[in-house]
Amino acid sequence: MSNPDLTQNENVTSRVGDKLKGRVAFVTGGTRGIGAAICRSLASQGAVIAAGYAGNEKVAGEFRDTFSRTYSTPISIHKANAGDPADCRRTVDEVIATHGRLDILVNNAGITIDKTVLKMADDDWFNVLNVNLSGVFFLSQAALRHMAERGSGRIVNVSSVVGEMGNIGQANYAASKSGLFGLTKTLAREAALLLARSGKLPDPNGIGLTVNTVTPGFIATEMLEHIPEKVMEKILAQIPLGRLGTPEEVARVVHFIAADASTYITGQIWGVNGGMDM
Repeated sequence: MSNPDLTQNENVTSRVGDKLKGRVAFVTGGTRGIGAAICRSLASQGAVIAAGYAGNEKVAGEFRDTFSRTYSTPISIHKANAGDPADCRRTVDEVIATHGRLDILVNNAGITIDKTVLKMADDDWFNVLNVNLSGVFFLSQAALRHMAERGSGRIVNVSSVVGEMGNIGQANYAASKSGLFGLTKTLAREAALLLARSGKLPDPNGIGLTVNTVTPGFIATEMLEHIPEKVMEKILAQIPLGRLGTPEEVARVVHFIAADASTYITGQIWGVNGGMDM
């Protein structure tokens, strides 16, 4: 998966290729952490970026301004509640209206409300499912309509190793991230069916319309800052590579799947977890 022309850190100050020139990418949760790294990685190959955010206007604005000083490709930011179906549809329409098209949707936005099962309130369950799973469905549904009409596109969902292994205190989060596996495979099958019905399959020379999922392990972002040192030691002991991953390592895999050349990869689950699920 190593490729020297992909951005590996946020200090890259210029575009390093044109593999995604002219492509428009909408990355939800795109102004911080893994999402920000994905935006930088896609922009390094010339993609136009639309970054979604939930509510922190100051952080989103600072990300946009820093990004604009670093990359020559355009960027827009879009505020939305990923747990609201109408807001999901509005945001996709807004991105298309702003940039004229949508080629890549990265469903990265997610929340956690951690409590053990016996202490978890109804809203704790539903709020996490609404954002992490239902939001992905409604965003993908809106994007798929547009992509199917054009005959090409990429949808990449960001799940979690917790969706594969479970985790104490994260029943809601694990269920939402596990649900992405079945959703991804169903969307991938329906995307292929839509192209077949429109006469665009089989086409070995086409870009295709694919849907895949990336499952990060424990990644060094602000979401892990609250974890006590002793708990972190136990987490690291479960990871064969003995360390946390970086946002850039996840972004590199998303970038690979989103590329035009990855047309024969669909309905797949890509683990980026240091071997934790072996």
